[in-house]
Amino acid sequence: MKRFLFCSLLAFAINAIAQDAEKDVSLNEVTVQGARKIQKVDGQWIYPTKQQIENSPNGYSLLAKLTLPHIRVDEAMNSITALTNLGTVQVRINDVIASQEDLQTLDMQGVDHIEFIDNPGVRYGEDIAYVINIKVKKATSGYVVGSQLTNTLTTINGNESFFGKVNHGLGELAFSYELDYRNFKGEEYDEQANYELESGDVTSIHRKSLSQQSKELSHKAQIIYSLCDSDYVFQAKLSGNRDIQPRRDYSEMTVNNVPYDEFSSWRNASPSLDLYYHQDFRRHQSLTANIVGTYTEKTGDVENNEGYAYQYSSKNQMYSLWNEAIYENQLKPFTLSCGLQFLQRYSRGIYSGDVNSTNDTHTSELYLFSQLKGQLGKFSYVGGLGVSRRYYRQGDITHNFWLFRPKLSISYPLADNLKLNYDFEIYQHVSQIVNTNDVSIKKNAMETILGNPDIRPNRVTSHQLKLSYSTPRLTSELQGYYRLNAHCNMEKYIRKDDHFYYIQTNADNDCRLFYIESYNQYDIILQKLSATVYGGIYRFFNFGDGYTHTYTSFNGGCSLQAYLGRFTLGTYADNGWNFMEGEHRGHQAPTWYFTCNYRLNDAFAIALYLQHPFCQHPLTNKTEIVSRYVQKDLSQHYRDYGNMLTLKLSWRLDRGRKYRDIHRTMNYNDNGTNVL
Repeated sequence: MKRFLFCSLLAFAINAIAQDAEKDVSLNEVTVQGARKIQKVDGQWIYPTKQQIENSPNGYSLLAKLTLPHIRVDEAMNSITALTNLGTVQVRINDVIASQEDLQTLDMQGVDHIEFIDNPGVRYGEDIAYVINIKVKKATSGYVVGSQLTNTLTTINGNESFFGKVNHGLGELAFSYELDYRNFKGEEYDEQANYELESGDVTSIHRKSLSQQSKELSHKAQIIYSLCDSDYVFQAKLSGNRDIQPRRDYSEMTVNNVPYDEFSSWRNASPSLDLYYHQDFRRHQSLTANIVGTYTEKTGDVENNEGYAYQYSSKNQMYSLWNEAIYENQLKPFTLSCGLQFLQRYSRGIYSGDVNSTNDTHTSELYLFSQLKGQLGKFSYVGGLGVSRRYYRQGDITHNFWLFRPKLSISYPLADNLKLNYDFEIYQHVSQIVNTNDVSIKKNAMETILGNPDIRPNRVTSHQLKLSYSTPRLTSELQGYYRLNAHCNMEKYIRKDDHFYYIQTNADNDCRLFYIESYNQYDIILQKLSATVYGGIYRFFNFGDGYTHTYTSFNGGCSLQAYLGRFTLGTYADNGWNFMEGEHRGHQAPTWYFTCNYRLNDAFAIALYLQHPFCQHPLTNKTEIVSRYVQKDLSQHYRDYGNMLTLKLSWRLDRGRKYRDIHRTMNYNDNGTNVL
């Protein structure tokens, strides 16, 4: 069915635009026919076409049309996902970490180009696999107001946003407000578990949902004032989000046909203040300073009645202060960047009821980095070193770590259209707060989750070799990757008194990954029709404390984009992400969807998103546990995601808008919590 739909869309698009003439595209100092990508040592610069910008109501829509390698963009749900387990996606606007509100209210008329960095340097921090930096020109006059109303027609789900910006002289005042709501009732959960008891007998338990409901109602707001001249930028941002109603999840379950209930309710609030200053000196030097204060409060109630009544309440409060200073000097033949980041955080978690615990955690992090980026003959390079000191104290347990992160990327052109890249990196991975507290929480009648304050950072070493070929019509990449996590944080089940405790440790544990993958994008008709196909073979090795697990998987996908005047048609499909880490095999759900955008005029646009068509109950997650004592097969299906049809109405009114060169701004927000 998916092949038929792809072929139908392809035939329709070719028939509709076959007679359109192919046109040249002028890109500042580079003029090529159809090609809008400039290869860099750490990634590529992409210049969107006029049609892509005009037919994109916000940043999510634009990024979806670019079909970036290893990236899945869900326009309807406003999410961006990395289809690998190499790290997360960091989205920035003019070098700033962007929030969902920032992408929703992105000034599309000022978009210049997108920097897609698939080998982020030490500047971007740890656990970042990809960086998407959207470069937007600075508005100097006029105003813009608008709204985007997103509503799912087949279930209760929506996002309503309103925004405005006013520019006068050197100043700009901007605001935005968002209302999010959801009420899903169609989740189906099925779990078959086998537990090996100390006697050698095996207890089989079948858990299944009869009825489930998940709902939330929250809002977000932010106000920004910025003052910008030719050599400096000052920005102050006050933002906050709060749940109007607690986020509730309710399930009617059965365990071996015996009914029981599960319930959870959470309420969040998080205001923050962000102050930023950037100063240029002598044209080629600059200094950037940023300070952010954040307060987060999360309260909740949890009830799990499998076997017996189990209830607890929790309240977590966190205060954090984060600041960064960066010096940059654009010398010849390289650019020098160096700086520091500092974080001071205090969090307090109080559990009451069947979980009785109080956790006070003090954390401080100091990160120093220096990086060179330049060219030697035909070689382009980015080399840097990051050094961090991390202090952690919880009760009587104290840790103090010094961590080092060298990184080197080299690029060499083998021919006019052929380039070879090599990337090498060593860094230390630090476990999340939720894994390092000393709380124990019942998961079900047979299992309990244990925190482990003794988890240590582990060293990660990676090598990547990539061959890239590009022409005005074709972009093709062949990539090989190897990663070693030595003494890493891996899961383990402990059996005691016929009960099973899940904990994460890093004794003599190694986790290795190797893959080879190809990515190909071809403009069938320049600026009118493009196709993307990618796929690769992944091999996973997990050497844990008392076990060895290996797994081989194929991960891939394809997409098609057609630009037909005021219409933009798109289709996308992938098989999810299949992987193995520790003692579980994960199978993220395959995704396929169709999009149709129609631009009425410069002010109004309509978009339709059809997700998982011709499927009543699409799979959303599948997991296999292959522990010595515990074996599980878990699957989740969501009726509300089947044949999911979402309508987005966009309205925008602007007057007197003028733009000038791009300036960098910064943004940071600490929403960490130690709730397990």
